[in-house]
Amino acid sequence: MNYRPKVVVTDYIEPDLDLEAEEMNRRGVDFVAHQLKFRSEADVIAAVRDADVIVVNMVRMTATVIGSLDRCRRIIRHGAGYDNVDQAACTARGIPLAYCPDYCMDEVAEQAIALIFACARQIPQSRIILDDAVVRRQWNFTPLARCWRMAGKTLGIVGCGRIGGMVFQKMRHFGFGQILVCDPYLSPAWREELGIAAVPLEQVFRESDYLTIHTPLNDETRHLVNRETLAMMKPTAYVVNTSRGPMVDHEALADALRRKAIAGAAVDVYNNEPPENTYPLLDLDNVILTPHLAWYSEDAAWDIRRKIVEDIHLALDGKPPRFCVNEEVLARGRNTG
Repeated sequence: MNYRPKVVVTDYIEPDLDLEAEEMNRRGVDFVAHQLKFRSEADVIAAVRDADVIVVNMVRMTATVIGSLDRCRRIIRHGAGYDNVDQAACTARGIPLAYCPDYCMDEVAEQAIALIFACARQIPQSRIILDDAVVRRQWNFTPLARCWRMAGKTLGIVGCGRIGGMVFQKMRHFGFGQILVCDPYLSPAWREELGIAAVPLEQVFRESDYLTIHTPLNDETRHLVNRETLAMMKPTAYVVNTSRGPMVDHEALADALRRKAIAGAAVDVYNNEPPENTYPLLDLDNVILTPHLAWYSEDAAWDIRRKIVEDIHLALDGKPPRFCVNEEVLARGRNTG
């Protein structure tokens, strides 16, 4: 009896996975898709234990889950982040962790830029004023907070990789007085291509009128926006986060917004998704909240599906992924192969 490889999807947001199922069927691969996001660790283990390739969206791939895998050749994270997968456990088991950092760069950059402009021009507040005027039949602009023109102001970008770099490239022609970039891991080649000189994090927080976050989530960046860094900011400044929820101490941000220590914020990502009804920013009128949709466009949604299918084929063919988090596993395989 011929052995049939097995690909398991732990959870997905697409309306269907017909494209993926058809591709795997054509190759003679068993393809099983689940919705395990809110299921127990035991349920996840039962579903993925015998998989050759695992595609995961939001399910937590813990060390226990990864330790239970019998023959896994690769875990593929459906997205640019991978903080829900235990990287150390993957490395210990010799499992390459693939991800897709190149599928929605334009979309996230555009969302960050849209939120910067929405903050500056107070777009949500303007609609409230309009709705009131429709009822009252007269304009009343007194609820509008003070705002200033963006020309000549300072934009701060923390993290200038694929998405942060795209924000920089798109915004460099919008008339800002200066764009400050903090990224201690910028390669010399990328710094030269963008034509930037990186500055210290404290300078970005102190001088920015608009601050946008574009770093990966790790122990170094968790709560990058906190009481201390918020206290450095101008009372007229705005914070935008489209990266990962835990980049921001949301309680500290809520306190700063209530005290008008900063002018406002825009947030697309949360610690828990969707956020609970106790989320501290929900009742504030100087914050814009969007439902973790910075990644979304029809183009990006299909793009990532094709890229993941490509990565599945690479895994089944014994080839390295397009992008690998724990490249030391690949090096280990080359050295022993």
